[in-house]
This record gives sequence, structure tokens and C-alpha cells, in this order.
Amino acid sequence: MATLLVAICFISFLLVKNSPIDPIQAYIGADMLKVGPEQRAKIAEYWGVDQPIMVQFMHWGSAVLSGDLGTSMIYRRPVIDVIGERFLNSLALMLSAWVVSGVIGFVMGVVAAMKKGTWVDRIIKWYCFTLASTPTFWMGLLILIVFAVWLQWFPVGMGVPAGVLAEDVTLMDRIQHLILPALTLSIVGVANVALHTRQKMIDVLASDYVLFARARGEQGFMLFWRHGLRNVALPAITLQFAAFSELFGGAVLAEQVFSYPGLGQATVDAGLRGDVPLLLGIVIFTTMFVFVGNLLADISYRVLDPRTREGRKA
Repeated sequence: MATLLVAICFISFLLVKNSPIDPIQAYIGADMLKVGPEQRAKIAEYWGVDQPIMVQFMHWGSAVLSGDLGTSMIYRRPVIDVIGERFLNSLALMLSAWVVSGVIGFVMGVVAAMKKGTWVDRIIKWYCFTLASTPTFWMGLLILIVFAVWLQWFPVGMGVPAGVLAEDVTLMDRIQHLILPALTLSIVGVANVALHTRQKMIDVLASDYVLFARARGEQGFMLFWRHGLRNVALPAITLQFAAFSELFGGAVLAEQVFSYPGLGQATVDAGLRGDVPLLLGIVIFTTMFVFVGNLLADISYRVLDPRTREGRKA
């Protein structure tokens, strides 16, 4: 993990520094014409952007090791505070979408495999193949038009109602603003889990022990419950935990469509406006987030599958 963090931070730092965005101009904004060359030089000296790239990276890296991610040039606040505030919103969005897409995708995959070759299987496969090639932002726009504009069942965007004080915002208000972006991520995220589970379940149904169980008269739900659930659940759980990176990538697009104040929207703002401290802080945080997801997948596989523990003892 340490090697991964160092490599990603260094590459991201080089990419940001070689981008066409001028961080000084992004910092000044609309007052660019009022700022002279001497003031620009002082701002560059204050932020340290006038030094060589390796010097900047070493200064930033030493500060990170001491627990200081720097100050955001956009929000004028410590990066760790911005990430902490935005991550809570993104976590609620990604966690709800992660659970819903995992459960629905698993059920759809099992049903498609149990009904292989029937119209149910063909509909599920068509649905999954269509979703697998559907952009998240397009699905978000479609859901926004139907449920927020035409039907007016949900608010158009943002994380809380506009014009309402923070202390007056209720939990129900936050849930209403969360439903549409979470629904977008859930609909798109179903495809991979469903298709993978379907194929694995087909392999399980073709195994010798399932054929023996069928010969004894087992069928339907009891056949799946006794012989298929654990064998199918293990790969599905692993795939679901490993999908953390894809989930975050989709959350970035969904948050932009719905103007949801999460970590994804902060990432886009930091990239477009040259906020290097915030962008690199988000890179570190999301890298750890994805790494933890993969680690949890490995741990869950070891807990649920006793064969992995037996192999280690042997």
C-alpha cells in the first residue's frame, strides 16, 4: 500500500503540474485583471509554485507524512476538513448504491441461471448488456428528467433543499436528495454482478454434486440454498468489494449531474481549477479507500471459504 501511494501521488503530482491550468490564475479568479506581476509573484512564492517540481513534491510529501495535507486553494480550508465533510455525503451515496446493486444483481444472476434459456434469462441478459454499455451521466440525466422534472417526485439536485438553514435540514430531506443519484449508481452497477453470478451459478448447476442432488429429488430454491448459495456468493462478494474503484468513478459523474456535494464533485472542481493540495489529498484518500475495499474482499473470502484456511495450514 505504501508503494502504491507513493507511485500514485508522484504520477498525479506530475500530471497536475504539466496540465494547462494555471493554479495562480485559478486562485485569483475573476480579479485577474486587478492583480499585477508583483502580486502574482508573491502569490506564487506563498504557495510554493515557483519552485522546481521535485522540490515542491518533497515539501508536500514531508508535510503529508506529518499529517498535514495542506490548504485548499478553492475552499480556503484545510484539505482534511474538506475531504472529511465531502466524504460523509459520498459515503452515504456509494454505500446505499453498493448494497442495492449488490443485492439486486446477485438475485438477478441467480434467477437468470436457474431459468437458463427461458424468456426470463433473455430479458435479464438484455437488461445487463444494455446497462454495461450505458454511461452513468446519461442514465443520471434520464432519471433526472423522468422523476424530477416530469413526475416531480424528487428534488432536481443538490444534497439539501435550497435556501434552508443547515440546522433546519431534516434526515428526510437528505434522503430525498440522495435517492436519485443512488438509484443511478444502483441501476448501472447491477450488470457486472448479475452477469458474473449467472455464469458462476450455471457452472455450479452443471457440477457433479448438484447432479447427484437432483437425482435425489432436490430442486428449486432448496437446491440453490443447500448447494449453490455459498459457491456463488463468494465470487459475488469478491467482485462487489473489488468494485469500489468503479463505484467511486461512477459517483463522480452522478454527483456532477445531480450537483450532489460529495467527494466526486470536489475532485472535478480541484482538477479544473488547479487546486493541487485538494486534488492530491483526494487521490491519497480514494487510493486508500479502494485498497481497503480489495483488502476486505480478501478477508471476506478467507472467512467464508474454509478451503483457503486449510490450504494455508497445509
